[in-house]
Amino acid sequence: MPWIVRGLRDGIVTTRYPRRPDGYGDGYRAAVRVVDARPPVPGEASSLAGMCPTAAIDTSGGVVAVDRGKCIVCGACVEQRPDRFAFEPSPEVAASARRALVVGSSGHAGALGAEDDAAVEEARAELARRVRVLRRSVHVRHVDAGSDGSEEWEVNALLNPVYDVHRLGVFFTASPRHADLLLVTGVGTAAMAGPLRRTWEAMPDPKIVLAAGTDAVSGGLVQPTYASGAGIDAIVPVDVWVPGSPPSPFSLLHGILLAVGLLPRDRGATAAIPDRRRRAGTRASGRTAVR
Repeated sequence: MPWIVRGLRDGIVTTRYPRRPDGYGDGYRAAVRVVDARPPVPGEASSLAGMCPTAAIDTSGGVVAVDRGKCIVCGACVEQRPDRFAFEPSPEVAASARRALVVGSSGHAGALGAEDDAAVEEARAELARRVRVLRRSVHVRHVDAGSDGSEEWEVNALLNPVYDVHRLGVFFTASPRHADLLLVTGVGTAAMAGPLRRTWEAMPDPKIVLAAGTDAVSGGLVQPTYASGAGIDAIVPVDVWVPGSPPSPFSLLHGILLAVGLLPRDRGATAAIPDRRRRAGTRASGRTAVR
């Protein structure tokens, strides 16, 4: 009886993201953005670089940029130089190319050159070609390749009533034979390199790899070491990169939906998933459909 009363009092707690914006998600400090990317004045470059414990601040290109793949969102740069840096409030920070995580003053890949922009476009096109058949339902195999445990809390949160990833046709599976997407957390330790590679090889094609968190993207705070490298891309090919230390469930959702082609690359927090009434009649092989 108390649960019935509580349910009537609280109402529906499940987020409407991505079909509708979520107030909590838009207020989350998901990443750091560059407010002012103008070239540093003499002597400023070393002080800017010295603020970051993971060398995520880059001035080598003549402008100030932040590599979100290295950033652990400690906030030291925002606290010391609010004229240069600020927190990115949107949780939609995943990218389909590693270089796209290097951002300038626009908050997007403004620090990239023309050649790098072309590489990003090529990576997006290749990913879109391979995942075209995965837009109905997606099964995810999660592998901890040496994390500190923080990412696992966020991954597990996807299954609670607030995020309820099943409503989007996304399901976790224990077998790589049944998986479409490999979600990897952790730095990719030497001990996990073999098991991670075998998991990837056991997955049927087409398959997608998502690096979840700064540790998986670049190796995190301490890298490389005798026991780990600089991210998991040296072990398995990565298709989608989700920065954050740890990334929030909204960022993970954004990365998964981006990986399977359900989000435009530059969308805002607007409708990407059709209305439930439209997809209720769309089923494939008995699995809940999302299109």
